[in-house]
Amino acid sequence: MTVHFDDLAEATRHIRQSVAGVLRIGAPLGLGKPHRLLNAIYDAALAEPARPMTLYTALSLDPPSGGDDLEGRFIGPFAARHFGEDFVRLGYVDAMRRDALPAHIAVEEFYMQSGAMLGSSQAQRRYASLNYTHVARALADRGVNVLVQKVAANEDGTRFSLSSNTDLTFDTIDALLAAGRPRPLVVGEIDPELPWLGGTAAVDTAFFDVLVVPPPPYPKLFGLPRQPVSDADYAIGFYASTLVRDGGTLQIGIGALADALCHALALRHTDNAAYRRVLHALDPALATHPTVVASGGLDAFDIGLYGCSEMINEGFKRLVEVGVIRRKVVDKAALMQRANAGTTSALDDELIERDGEFLHGAFYLGSPDFYAWLRDLDPGTRRGIGMKRVGQVNELFGLDEGLERLQRRDARFFNSCMMATALGAAVSDGLDDGRVVSGVGGQYNFVAMGHALPDARSALLLRAARPTADGRESNIRWNYGHITIPRHLRDLYITEYGIADIRGATDEDCVIAMTRIAEADAQTELLARARDARKLDPGFVAPGAWTRNTPQHLRDALAPLRRDGTLPDYPLGSDFEPLEQRLLQALSWLKGETATRRGKLRTIVAALRHGGARDLPALQRMALDAPASLRERLMARLLGFALDRTAGRTRAAAAE
Repeated sequence: MTVHFDDLAEATRHIRQSVAGVLRIGAPLGLGKPHRLLNAIYDAALAEPARPMTLYTALSLDPPSGGDDLEGRFIGPFAARHFGEDFVRLGYVDAMRRDALPAHIAVEEFYMQSGAMLGSSQAQRRYASLNYTHVARALADRGVNVLVQKVAANEDGTRFSLSSNTDLTFDTIDALLAAGRPRPLVVGEIDPELPWLGGTAAVDTAFFDVLVVPPPPYPKLFGLPRQPVSDADYAIGFYASTLVRDGGTLQIGIGALADALCHALALRHTDNAAYRRVLHALDPALATHPTVVASGGLDAFDIGLYGCSEMINEGFKRLVEVGVIRRKVVDKAALMQRANAGTTSALDDELIERDGEFLHGAFYLGSPDFYAWLRDLDPGTRRGIGMKRVGQVNELFGLDEGLERLQRRDARFFNSCMMATALGAAVSDGLDDGRVVSGVGGQYNFVAMGHALPDARSALLLRAARPTADGRESNIRWNYGHITIPRHLRDLYITEYGIADIRGATDEDCVIAMTRIAEADAQTELLARARDARKLDPGFVAPGAWTRNTPQHLRDALAPLRRDGTLPDYPLGSDFEPLEQRLLQALSWLKGETATRRGKLRTIVAALRHGGARDLPALQRMALDAPASLRERLMARLLGFALDRTAGRTRAAAAE
C-alpha cells in the first residue's frame, strides 16, 4: 500500500519509523536526487545523533557560488539567474566541503562533481572507487534499506517515470533481493519540472512504498551551463568525428569536447563542404589517414547512428534534431540480423519503424533548453528514446549479449581523460597523491566494450597541455602516479594535434604515436625518457612537421573558420547573455595571460598602462563601475584591458 505525503517532515518521520536501526539510504546520481526530501532527512538525522545514517550516492550537484574576485563577480549574478534564487542546495554537501559532517552521519559517493571535493577529508575518505555497473552490487553488500528518487507523474497521477535516472534503482532492488535481503523502502518525490519519459522508465504507483508531493514553488532543475568551445576543443572534436562510421553506434561523454564532437558530426551531415574545410585546415591529409580509412568516414549519414550512452545530454539533442541519430534498434535478434545484413522485408521495416528506438541512456543531464526539449518531444521522437538500466547500456551482458552485439555495430565510444602516458595509460579520475577528482563512472565499461566488440573502437580525448604557474604543462606524460585505464587497454587517443591509433601497438610504436600528438615543447623530453627506458631506437629523429604542434599554429589554422561562423563559440546554444559572453571571453583570455608568474606581472603592467575606452556596461555587470579600493581599481583595469584585447573577435562573431 503506497502512502502519500505532501509534508516533508511527516514523510521523513514515516521513513525513519518504517526502518529499524541504522538508516542506509541510496539516492540517484545527478538530477534524480530529491534535494528537498534529502535535506529533510539530513536535518532529522542531525537532531538524533544516537541513530547512525549513511547516504550512498554520486554526483551531488551544487551550483557555484559568487565571490569578490573577478571570477566570483561574474559567477554570482549568473548563478542566481540560471539556477534560480530558490535552488535547494544539499545540506550534506556544504557540511562535507567543510569536513563538518557529524560522527553519526556518513556520505559515500562513487562519483563526485569534478574537482569539488579535493579539499574535503570526509569526502576523500568515503569515496568508493567503483565501475558504474558494480554500484548496485555494492549497495546490496552494504544493506541499503531506503531508496529515494525524484520522479515525474503522468497527467492523471496514476503512473510515474523514473525519467532522469533509470540507471541503478531497478538493479539495486534486484541485487538486494538476490542477496536475500529485504526489499528497501522505495520513496518517490514528485517534481512537476521533471520531463516524462515512458517505456521501461515508467512504473505503477505500487512500485513505491511512499510518494511525496512537496508544496510549490518548484525550483528549477539543475541546469549545466553550456561552456564556450576553444580551438583545441574543436580540433579534438573534428578529429574524433572522422572515426564515426555511418550506420554505427555512438557513445559520448559531457563537456566542451563532447559539444565540439557533436557540432562536427552535425556539420558533417548538414553541410559536408564546410565540414571538410575544417578538416583540411587541421590536416590536409586527414582523409587518407589509415585509421580514418579503416574505421571512419567523412560523408553525410545516409543510414544514421544509434545512440547508446550512459548519459543523454545536449549533444544528443542536436544530433537527433539534425537527423544524425536515427538508426532504430529493436529487441529481436533475428530482425536485427536481417537489418544489419540489409535483407529486411517491408514488414520488417514497418516493425522497426513502429517499435524501434534510436537512443538509449541510463541517465540524463543538461541545460534548461535540453529539459524543455525533453518535455516538448513529439510522440514519435519520445517513443524513440528509451531509458535503461546502466547494466543494459554500459555492458554487453546486461540483458542479452547476442542481441546487444547486433544492435551496437560499428560502435564508437568517446570519453575524455585528464592525462595520458606515452605508453598508453589514461588518467581520468584522480591525482598521483590519491585524491579523487571525479570518479571512474562508466569509462572502464566503454573502453572494455570497445575491445570486446570486433568492429568497435574506444577513443579517449584530451587536451595536449594545460597552463600552470610555471608555464604550459604537457598532459601527455612519460608516467604518472595514478591511472584509470591501464595501458594494455590502449586503443585511440585524440588531442588537438591528431589521432594516435595504438591498439595492439608495440611500446616503441605507442611512444612515437603519442609523442606525435603531444605539444611541440613536450616532445623532446618524452622521446628522451623513452630512450632512457630502452623503449625507443636511439637513432629516432622526430619529423620536422611535429614542431607545428603549437597553440598559435592551431589558432591561425582555425581563425578563418572562427570568423565565418563555421566554428561558433557556443555550437549548442548558450546560457549566457551577450554581455556575459563578452565578459567570459575576456576573463578566459585574462586567465590564460596570467597563468604564469611572468605573464601575470606582464599583464598587470600592460593593464595599468592601458588607455582604452571604459566599457561601462561590463564594469557595471561586474560591480566595478565605481571601484572603492586599490584592489577593485586594479581589477577594473585588468578587466577593461582584457575586454579591449578580445573585442575584435567578439565584434567579428556578432557581425556574423
